[in-house]
Amino acid sequence: MLLKEIYEKKRYILVDGPLEWRDALREGIKPLIADGSVEPEYGECLIKNIEQHGPYIVLLPGLAMPHAMEGAVGTNRSAIGFMRVKVPVHFGDPNDPETDAQVFFTLSDVDPESHLQNMQRLVQVMSNEDVVERLKKIETPEELLDIDKLVGDE
Repeated sequence: MLLKEIYEKKRYILVDGPLEWRDALREGIKPLIADGSVEPEYGECLIKNIEQHGPYIVLLPGLAMPHAMEGAVGTNRSAIGFMRVKVPVHFGDPNDPETDAQVFFTLSDVDPESHLQNMQRLVQVMSNEDVVERLKKIETPEELLDIDKLVGDE
């Protein structure tokens, strides 16, 4: 259901790359800016957090979940955006694939409840290795709908 919702709300972007990690975070919020979920300054908030805390957003090799504290500067409403980058984005040492990401789920949270709900919705996607691998390779937004069927009901 989550990937279908992302598709229907046009909260996705497919990028060839390569992108430097700061540019990847700015690029990844563009669909959320377009629908009013966040303001451009939210990207700078995400960047500042990684500069302070390191690549904490890379949850699995190949998958990142950019997010800030709920109610962060530039958040207007709860939302999840998706970005696929063909060329892996390096958040750490370029020779360490553990800190690379091609799949990004960017969260916008307005309160602790929305943060928890967004995280719970993503667990089903992130816990399925086949889904994550397919997301790394998608070429068209419509593929989100096919992959969504593999995730199951929420």
